[in-house]
Amino acid sequence: MTPTMKPATSTATTVRIPHGALTDFATEVLTRRGVPPIRARTAAEALVYGDLTGLRSHGLANLTRLYLPLFDSGRVRPDAEPKVLADRGASVLLDAGLGLGLWVASEALDLAAERAAEHGIGLVSVRNATHFGCAGHHTGRLAERDLVAVLASNCGRQRIARPPGGRYAMLGTNPLSIAAPAGPELPPFVLDMSTTAVPTGRIRQAARAGQEIPEGWLEDAHGRPVTDPGALDRGEGYPLWLGGRPETGAYKGYGLALLVEVLAALVPGAGLGPAPEAYTGNGGPTGRDDDIGFLALVIAPGVLRPVDGFLADAEGMFRALTDCPPLDAAAPVAYPGVREAELAAAARADGVVLDAALYDELKAVAGDLGISAPEGRHA
Repeated sequence: MTPTMKPATSTATTVRIPHGALTDFATEVLTRRGVPPIRARTAAEALVYGDLTGLRSHGLANLTRLYLPLFDSGRVRPDAEPKVLADRGASVLLDAGLGLGLWVASEALDLAAERAAEHGIGLVSVRNATHFGCAGHHTGRLAERDLVAVLASNCGRQRIARPPGGRYAMLGTNPLSIAAPAGPELPPFVLDMSTTAVPTGRIRQAARAGQEIPEGWLEDAHGRPVTDPGALDRGEGYPLWLGGRPETGAYKGYGLALLVEVLAALVPGAGLGPAPEAYTGNGGPTGRDDDIGFLALVIAPGVLRPVDGFLADAEGMFRALTDCPPLDAAAPVAYPGVREAELAAAARADGVVLDAALYDELKAVAGDLGISAPEGRHA
């Protein structure tokens, strides 16, 4: 059963916990739920990555809100073993068997990397999967191996966002990540984005904190701005696409969402969002995020050209960006992945910062499982 959360009153608002201890704890929780130890470790690293890099909406807050309930409902199989449905050398089709996406995504990319080592490119197309957490964690691992990686996921048959001008919710947030090395001296380029203006995790994070959200994240059934984050889960707020409204570029975010739907779900035969079943009720959310599809693509530049030349060019490209004179000296020019790398380095040195309420939730999980919670100190 999912643990009953009865957070104790905390005197501090945040707690610092050593990264290794936090990962060990998450590994033990998942192992107790039946996930094989090596895969549990892979999944734990993916989960803790969210808190390590400041992406807390996709970190350990989802342990009790998303992942443990998936185990409770049988919508994830802890001992799943993905099956190869087709193997064409450079491309593979996998059925994830309801495996936990936190490890399935990493294994899919690792398999794609093996094929890329031989062919220069490797594609692993996945169906029947579950939520994989921070896409950038999975792709960033490959960038550290001098590879270029792409990972995208649809949201199965979950529908929460409407096509521009449409009455009914038809698609999910459809996240996309691309990562590449930036040379030996710079952190990898890691783009990790939803195709909606923000991921739903950030909206729910604001709801838990009792904060309003800015205009441009949600709209109501009539297209009016919504600033109450609770409207999302009440079915009264619809995520806006990246770009906001049609006149400010919403069709670009919508188009990217459809690109992900085609590559990550239509190609492997996973559950699709757009379907006539969406035409029900008042247009609010329908379906569940079951039978999620992934695209895992890896390019090995070193198979196509000398890797040293590729890395030198990469460093020159990204160094040109970081050396660009800024408008404000206090805000130097960067690129996606730099801020996350800085936060991760600080957290590894000083401890991962968690909200005290979340720490209390983790202690409740530990108590229910009869294991030790990681030791924390007030931040």
